[in-house]
Amino acid sequence: MNDSYLKFVNSPFGARLARSLGLPKPEVLRRYRGDRPEFDGLIAIGAGHEPRLFDALAKLVASIGMTSVAHESAGLWVPLANRHGLMTGRFEAAEAGSSGKLAALLFDASGIEDSSHLEPLYGFFHDTLRSLGQCGRIVVLGRPPEACASSRQWTAQRALEGLTRSLGKEARRGITANLVYVEEGAESTESGIDATLRFFLSPRSAYVSGQVVRIVQSSAQSGTQGGAGGAHVGGGTSALAVDWAQPLAGRRALVTGAARGIGAAIASVLAAEGAHVIGLDMPSARDALAATLRPLNGTALAFDIAAPEAPAQIAAALDEQGVDIVVHNAGITKDKTIAKMSEAAWQSVLDINLGAQERIDDALLAGGILRDRGRIVAVSSISGIAGNLGQTNYATSKAGVIGRVQSMAPRLRARGITINAVAPGFIETQMTAKIPLTIREAGRRMNSMSQGGQPVDVAQTIAWLAQPGSAGISGQVVRVCGQSLIGA
Repeated sequence: MNDSYLKFVNSPFGARLARSLGLPKPEVLRRYRGDRPEFDGLIAIGAGHEPRLFDALAKLVASIGMTSVAHESAGLWVPLANRHGLMTGRFEAAEAGSSGKLAALLFDASGIEDSSHLEPLYGFFHDTLRSLGQCGRIVVLGRPPEACASSRQWTAQRALEGLTRSLGKEARRGITANLVYVEEGAESTESGIDATLRFFLSPRSAYVSGQVVRIVQSSAQSGTQGGAGGAHVGGGTSALAVDWAQPLAGRRALVTGAARGIGAAIASVLAAEGAHVIGLDMPSARDALAATLRPLNGTALAFDIAAPEAPAQIAAALDEQGVDIVVHNAGITKDKTIAKMSEAAWQSVLDINLGAQERIDDALLAGGILRDRGRIVAVSSISGIAGNLGQTNYATSKAGVIGRVQSMAPRLRARGITINAVAPGFIETQMTAKIPLTIREAGRRMNSMSQGGQPVDVAQTIAWLAQPGSAGISGQVVRVCGQSLIGA
């Protein structure tokens, strides 16, 4: 579905008219394309009191081929910058090259232990934010507040959330801002920061902003994961032989509701990253499912997930080779206010959107069909976070998905299996195309990007959570909503 307003105000005539009338002009977001460089440009790196992640940041930036300059916002860490050959000083726009614009801003706040240490954040972002280019990236790194040794450290680290979310709303121009809390020591383990930083610095995260992600050390020790892309050598993510072009090579992924829309986009992105995709959908969608999976060299399964026998059928179909990734995307809506809603409409939405996930996972986990160190990613919704008029059944089911993720994560930790959810906001699909025009326009504009997302935005986020390098992320919900003003 096309956003006519977005297209118009980004045309030569429309842009002039928007400027003269003072109309909002949403940015055309830069999304990942295989025929363009994923990373380029200059990154400005800043740090606060005694940064602990600077070495890992500098190595990551060098590995993706971007150029970095260190901002002299705290003199104590200048020797670290010098060790990596970075120039330091008060940042000036001219340093960003011919365009005068930066591609990204990174700030290491991991050493901040007191509110009096927050001052360098002002100095860094005050100097650099206006030099950040269109569709630029902001990433702040800190320590999980709940793991802090003192209440003052907890306080200071928690303050980073307000800063990061505000930066996302101030920056505009398609710029995203996200916060990554890294548990002490996790940066040098298999669950490290590479996969997450690559995602947040990439065009793949075009519609993900205002999010807080926690990375902890995964409990599963390194070893060989059968059928999933070779040996994993101990010592950290840097020791893994990762093909970042195809990080899911050798893995098998089950995607429910894969025939069309967001499900088809998920299947396509996972396949592009190397996974063999097993797409599942209703028997009535058999032809559409085959059309989606055929160019991906995937496997089609036609089952009704609401049927009592479906979990056993799915398990039997996957049993011989097992599966490494399960994506619960299938879902329905039957919208009415609860006073006018039939019992059947209530029950069917909860059964398909929530109960089917529970039953399928029970079958795959009990039979060992979802292998150790596997990934479960469920599709929730902003409605499950904030509620929505006329969607009590849908919002209940999607909030239940979040509950599943949070409750199951500790139970699956011993097997090295992660479980997370994505919560899309307004995504341009056939479903949202049926929404009345005025409500549809409100849904598009009520976020920091002032536009709806695309199915590929959800798919790219799921692919990141499915990667081996995301082993330290579990029990979390990542909104794909352009930093929605609802439920933010």
